[in-house]
Amino acid sequence: MSVSPPPVKPRLSLVGPGIVVAATGIGAGDLLATLIAGGRFGYVLLWAALVGTLLKIALAEGVGRWTLASGRTLFDGWARLPGPSVRVGGGQRLNWAGLYFGIYAILWGFVYGASAMTATGLPLTALFPALDLKTWGMITGVIGLILVWLGSYGLFEKIMAGLVAIMFVTVVGLAVLVTPDLPRLITGLWPTLPAGSGFYTLGLIGGVGGTITMAAYGYWLTAKGWKGPEFMPVMRWDNRIAYGMTGIFVVAMLIVGAELLHAAGIALASGDRGLLNLSDVLRERFGQPIAILFLVGFLATTFSSLIGVWQGVSLMVTDFVAHALGRSDDPTMTGSKSPAFRGYLLWLTFPPMALLFIDRPFGLIVAYGVLGSLFMPFLAGTLIWLLNGRDQPAAWRSGWLSNGALGLAALLFAVLAGQQLYEIITG
Repeated sequence: MSVSPPPVKPRLSLVGPGIVVAATGIGAGDLLATLIAGGRFGYVLLWAALVGTLLKIALAEGVGRWTLASGRTLFDGWARLPGPSVRVGGGQRLNWAGLYFGIYAILWGFVYGASAMTATGLPLTALFPALDLKTWGMITGVIGLILVWLGSYGLFEKIMAGLVAIMFVTVVGLAVLVTPDLPRLITGLWPTLPAGSGFYTLGLIGGVGGTITMAAYGYWLTAKGWKGPEFMPVMRWDNRIAYGMTGIFVVAMLIVGAELLHAAGIALASGDRGLLNLSDVLRERFGQPIAILFLVGFLATTFSSLIGVWQGVSLMVTDFVAHALGRSDDPTMTGSKSPAFRGYLLWLTFPPMALLFIDRPFGLIVAYGVLGSLFMPFLAGTLIWLLNGRDQPAAWRSGWLSNGALGLAALLFAVLAGQQLYEIITG
């Protein structure tokens, strides 16, 4: 009779993969969306941002629980979903979920690579204007490629932890600097919908910290060496600490928006450049050192997202390729030294540089938008199926709380997908 290993006790020294996935998911766009929410509505939507944080905890916990309890990757679970399939190279069959992910990863990687390099280049251009935005963007893309190509997971995690520390000091420091109105902040915990804020509120709940990299959490658990149900307690500890920190970022940026923008009636530009507008506002109110500190935090935010995607999504694509070729058990086809991993790294870095010099093709952007809007409802919906299926050990199947949270996430992201698809079609 086999005896299960005792559970690993949670402790701060073990926290790592959760910090990686949370930091990767918080990009410049997320900070700006939260900042604008505070600028437009003050503290009223604080509750929505916190609900979004709880939903991300449920989603990441579901990914981690599937990985540790089943001993399989998330893509292996997707490959077992019922439904139509097609035959690919080597006589293997790829089901609808695999086809969707494969097409999505190619298009998403191409467009995201350009977006990530542009976002990371923006604060560098403001700090060091001797080089233009395109040059800085390409430099950061190549630096990300080198770090992920040559570095181990351990080095990658340490870099991400350092970037998160910079983000924390910057964002929370700004919130303290602008002096929050604590009584008004507390009133924001009561669910309220200001006029015209419906879809904006849904976007705030669904947007912050929610990207394809949430699905990479299981791969980072494996890279960390966490395998088997005995790591379930430490995974949940890791996940809650990481997304608790995300919640702190959200509250801090809402405070900055409410106190610095809402009170003064200042509107920021759309897109990542809005954060450069904020640096100008900070310079006028607090002086050049604070503006520079913010730009450093802006850079830490964007670069952590860039290298997180370079590492995590490349691991997912590697798993996809191994399954498509029928070689998922071949160690030479998996991991960060495999041809597929390095090939996707190159795909994320060099082809997207062309988009830095030309207007993005309309058809490509439409396809990217359609596939991207469907990913988070796809993730939430498939987790419900996998975590309640016979492949999942009975002790680790979802209970009512997990199913409720994942169901709410699936519904929310489906509504957001419908909104985004409508805007794509009509826009």
